[in-house]
Amino acid sequence: MEWIQQIVNGISLGSIYALIALGYTMVYGIIKLINFAHGDVFMVGAFVGFYAIAGWGLSFFPALLLSMAVCAVFGVLIERIAYKRLRNATRIAALITAIGVSLLIEYGVIYIRGAQPEAYPNVLPNKSFDFFGAQISSQSLLILSVSVILMIILQFIVHRTKIGKAMRAVSHDMDAARLMGINVDNTISATFAIGSALAGAAGVIFGVYYTKIEPLMGIIPGLKAFVAAVLGGIGIIPGAMVGGLVLGVVETVVSALGYSLWRDAAAFIILILILIFRPSGIFGKNTREKV
Repeated sequence: MEWIQQIVNGISLGSIYALIALGYTMVYGIIKLINFAHGDVFMVGAFVGFYAIAGWGLSFFPALLLSMAVCAVFGVLIERIAYKRLRNATRIAALITAIGVSLLIEYGVIYIRGAQPEAYPNVLPNKSFDFFGAQISSQSLLILSVSVILMIILQFIVHRTKIGKAMRAVSHDMDAARLMGINVDNTISATFAIGSALAGAAGVIFGVYYTKIEPLMGIIPGLKAFVAAVLGGIGIIPGAMVGGLVLGVVETVVSALGYSLWRDAAAFIILILILIFRPSGIFGKNTREKV
């Protein structure tokens, strides 16, 4: 039952993409910005978790929570410093700024600590369980469980809390939300904080899963998470979750079939196909937009 093992591994990988993709899709849903610095927030989260575990001796869950908190603050700082003054700017100006912020974070980290990779400490037990003849690692199951719990918490926040209602209102109509007394600036900052916290969690999970981190590690997972968000329907939270899981399974299946060199290319082939045949994504609806 090798295919069961591959599917579980694919879903575990996809759950990491989904956590990152949620940040892309939440920010786009609120202010129509593709935050390309989001992959680098994921990288910062991985390093915060690394130093918390290797330097301070924290276990996995305290390091995860610390990384989420640091990345939440970091995300708000990025929004307040780089994006807030561009609310009424053209989309291309905001996009160029996002790319600039991404490069600044990457090479700022390289300047501070150097470009050498780090080996993530082994903080999770990695036992194997026999499931219908397939060997499933406890690490994969734990990573999947943590990711699913974080996604459920996000759904609760969005649909059952005051800030979640404010986020949905601002996403629907920012001017009307402002007239109804909603603090739009604080709502946008909260969106960046939540999305960045999820990216930070994904960084720690990624480090534990792949054991190697480095300052440019956010580029490819960040792009793949963007593909996952587009696949599911950018701006739609369940779409980002499903898109991430689908992408993870596809990558794992491609590798299992012996085409591991095409693993990264698979994500971008999916992006091209989705843009040609269904540009609104799996959960999206086609809407006309005046340019």
